[in-house]
Amino acid sequence: MSYLRSSMRPWVAIRSVSRGSIVSPYISRAASTTTKASTTSSSTQPTGSTVTSLNDSPVILGGNQPEGHINWSDSFHGLGGAPFSKEISDILLAPLVSEDIEIKPDGLLYLPEIRYRRILNRAFGPGGWGLAPRTETLITPKQISREYALICHGRLVSVARGEQDYFGGDEKITTALEGCKSNALMRCCKDLGIASELWDPTFIRNWKKKNCDEVFGEHVTTKRKKKLWKLKSQKGLDYPYKMYER
Repeated sequence: MSYLRSSMRPWVAIRSVSRGSIVSPYISRAASTTTKASTTSSSTQPTGSTVTSLNDSPVILGGNQPEGHINWSDSFHGLGGAPFSKEISDILLAPLVSEDIEIKPDGLLYLPEIRYRRILNRAFGPGGWGLAPRTETLITPKQISREYALICHGRLVSVARGEQDYFGGDEKITTALEGCKSNALMRCCKDLGIASELWDPTFIRNWKKKNCDEVFGEHVTTKRKKKLWKLKSQKGLDYPYKMYER
């Protein structure tokens, strides 16, 4: 058993499979053929690495398309055309509620993905925004990635590539795809100013000093000890660690 990790999600268990390639019921026979590292830049792909596509490029309608149809797979319609209303801007730029912020054991602050969705729903209304895929999904033996565009009130706001690290397995491919989409949403929201404090070093230092503790944790299985971060309001550490008592 191995585990999947996302910047937006907790560790998720995944069953290990062969490292040579990824075989999934979601991948067609044609798409399951791996592309060797020679087809990519040697500076970005180590020798012997593989890249697999889900062969799920956005559908491009042919022939006569409906009037006003926009192909979001390559369009930048409305980008930077005009600011949103003050009412919308006030919601997007509102300071974060301290209780909504979480911290990972390595000290990274983050806002749970559902918080981003709630802010977008308050600002644009349910159905007033969406994520449109712009590329096919790419899979390497350790990562899934796909590019998405954030559309708000019929305008493209931002484009970002989401990624999801994982360690083998095809049974949990759907969970990995959702993590990739959530990661893209978080990155797109930066351009709207949502949760901008989490990229401000001064805010990060002050918030951690006020709300967090760095403690020694002990792995319940290996007994290895390391320093970990936790909220002061959190009594213990999340599995597989426990508080180390000297």
